[in-house]
Amino acid sequence: MPAASRLGGHIRLLGILWIALSAFRVIPGLVLIALFHHDVDVEFGPPPVVCGLLRGVAVALILGALLGLLAGVGLLQRQSWARMLAIVVGVIGLVDMPFGTALGIYTLWVLLPARSEEEYRQIAGSS
Repeated sequence: MPAASRLGGHIRLLGILWIALSAFRVIPGLVLIALFHHDVDVEFGPPPVVCGLLRGVAVALILGALLGLLAGVGLLQRQSWARMLAIVVGVIGLVDMPFGTALGIYTLWVLLPARSEEEYRQIAGSS
């Protein structure tokens, strides 16, 4: 069973990396919400359209961070649903240069092959 232990090490590392990246993604989201939670005076600040757009970006960052956190915790706990969530979050993360791209590629490399699915089911079933 060396393949299962190899995959287990990658799964643990993926879980930790998704949690860490998610923690760093939530910080700019919270900062944007703190700065633009009220409509800013048009004379001295950006136009209301920009404030609304930045609030939307903040919400997207926070939701992405929550999905990444959920995927990371699920991988660490060997949940059966976590593999598919991590693949989806990894694909979405490919556009987030450079760390999201690197983690997305690593996630897909570890979890996407058909053999990985079999091994992950064994690992998730044994815990």
